[in-house]
Amino acid sequence: MRFALPVLIALSGLAAPVFAQTEPAATVEPAATSLPAITVSTLGTRKLEDHVLASGLIGPVEEVFVPPLIEGQPIETLLADVGDVVTAGQVLATLSTATLTLQQSQMLANLASVKASIAQAQAQLADSKVTAADAQRTADRSAALFKQGSVSMAANDAAQTGATSAASRVAVAEQALQSAEAQLDLQAAQMANVDLQLARTNIVAPVSGVISARNAQIGAIASSQGQPLFVIIRDGALELKADLAEADVARVLLDQTATINLASGAAPVTGKVRLIEPTINVTSRLGSARISIDDTTNVRAGMYAEAVILVVARESLALPVTAVSSAADGDAVMVIKDGQAARVLVETGIRDGGWIEVLSGLAAGDTVVTKAGSFVRPGDRVNPIPETSTN
Repeated sequence: MRFALPVLIALSGLAAPVFAQTEPAATVEPAATSLPAITVSTLGTRKLEDHVLASGLIGPVEEVFVPPLIEGQPIETLLADVGDVVTAGQVLATLSTATLTLQQSQMLANLASVKASIAQAQAQLADSKVTAADAQRTADRSAALFKQGSVSMAANDAAQTGATSAASRVAVAEQALQSAEAQLDLQAAQMANVDLQLARTNIVAPVSGVISARNAQIGAIASSQGQPLFVIIRDGALELKADLAEADVARVLLDQTATINLASGAAPVTGKVRLIEPTINVTSRLGSARISIDDTTNVRAGMYAEAVILVVARESLALPVTAVSSAADGDAVMVIKDGQAARVLVETGIRDGGWIEVLSGLAAGDTVVTKAGSFVRPGDRVNPIPETSTN
């Protein structure tokens, strides 16, 4: 116990310096409260694009059916198949010509017979004309002599009758010649018909394009009542018949460009809107647009594809989509001015990816809170931190 007092004195001596060192810290003024750091974006211009999405099946722009132009003849040869690229006038198949060749031989014989009949009728006409002229001269002399009293009435009457009869034979000969010439025209027409049928035994492509179907079979009897012998995609042109949401139909216009993404995984292809159907499907409430395809190398009819139709593209003031909030009174952003937040209503337009067009309410260079959902209220003072990436 006798050591207690010295120990206390010693402890007192040690404690004093400690209090002397810590006392100044207790007298330092409290640090000012830090402002919350908020990420902000600056309103600027960028190219924005508005798109309409559509999807559907790819098919030919125009299919051309190739039926047989004559019936009843068997198919003899096939010279084209599915997938072949053909040109207009190219022979695709041939029909048997045996029956028609026989008919042609008969027509040639009939034609020769008719020509002989015409020659005979012409000779008869010439002979009749000579006889009629001689009979007329005899009748004229008889009439003159009858007036002089040198010929009896009976002889004169016989001469006049002979002239009339000879003239009638001329008329009959002329009609026989006309009939023979008409037969010649008929035979010529029949011959031309046979020639046409023989020519039509060659089944030719009416247009250039790609054969998409072949129903012709060797030995089958050609008939126009069944399926066409061939189906051709005119010029190989394909298009996407795309279904559109009813609300988007009015936004799609002719000649707008489109990017077509194929379900097969092939590279996207480009195209243009070539037709907009004028009606809406009453069941599905979908409209339809036809989009022609520029390069059909890797495209096949029947493929499913999705199209992104470019409706409009322009340079506009834009903000990140996250900067805009929607409320009952409209779209709004939090604008930072002099470090203080203020709520401003804006009119928005195109949404392109992560960006949205600002039509009114802000000016270029305005600073807004990048994320509208941040805990920032009008009147709050903040420490704005510029957005590091604007892509």
